[in-house]
Amino acid sequence: MKFKELGQPEHPVVILLHGGGLSWWSVEGAARLLTDEYRVVMPIIDGHGEDGGTDFLSIKDSAEKLIRFIDRACGGRVFALCGLSLGGQIAAEALAERRDIADFAVLESVLVQPGHDRGRTVPEPLIRLSYGLMRFRFFAKLQAKALSLPDELFEPYFRDTQKLTLNTLIHILKSNGDFHIPASLKETGSRVLILAGSGESAEMKLSAGLLKKAIPGSRLIISKGMRHGELSIAHCGEYVRLLRQWFSELPDEEGGSST
Repeated sequence: MKFKELGQPEHPVVILLHGGGLSWWSVEGAARLLTDEYRVVMPIIDGHGEDGGTDFLSIKDSAEKLIRFIDRACGGRVFALCGLSLGGQIAAEALAERRDIADFAVLESVLVQPGHDRGRTVPEPLIRLSYGLMRFRFFAKLQAKALSLPDELFEPYFRDTQKLTLNTLIHILKSNGDFHIPASLKETGSRVLILAGSGESAEMKLSAGLLKKAIPGSRLIISKGMRHGELSIAHCGEYVRLLRQWFSELPDEEGGSST
């Protein structure tokens, strides 16, 4: 796991974790809007972009690497820990492993499996087929559209998809599709904001509700018309507005759901 940073080193630390198949450049827009007040850290998850040489193994492994970085470079605690999709799952795992790791947390479009259900498993032959198609621009453009990437982010996206190994892709899809809410997440000391889009799948909106139920005092916001990842990637100004609002609210104002 590698790390990019923006902002002044003495400012409170906000960590922005990108989604699967993306990299730090997908959160750079939001990061730049936060640098007036915060030191923004953008991890590059194993197997992605500039860290393509290190295969992604699991959500738990990535969370442990993130915690080690926070211990080493941030004094063991950060102001806010935010993540999208796979990055949000890693953030949730870190919150569960270390209850006092962040004052605030934002979990966007995080897929979780209910109860003890086994997750939806993508057949490996289909993963291998998708991996081959990723090398073609036409397929990458379809994927970029599904990820709500603005046109200006297509080239870095296409460039970085070429660095994903088959092993990384298999582990990402299996980890993402079989993620359960860690039992100790309910004990987190962070104030947690959960985000999803009304244009996302029913499964994703169900996941957001399960997270809201599992984390005492958390708030759920369903953004009207937004698809998977669209809020933080394509509408980073609105995303940052929600973050700043959450950071400034008093504890007795939290909880509930809104759209």
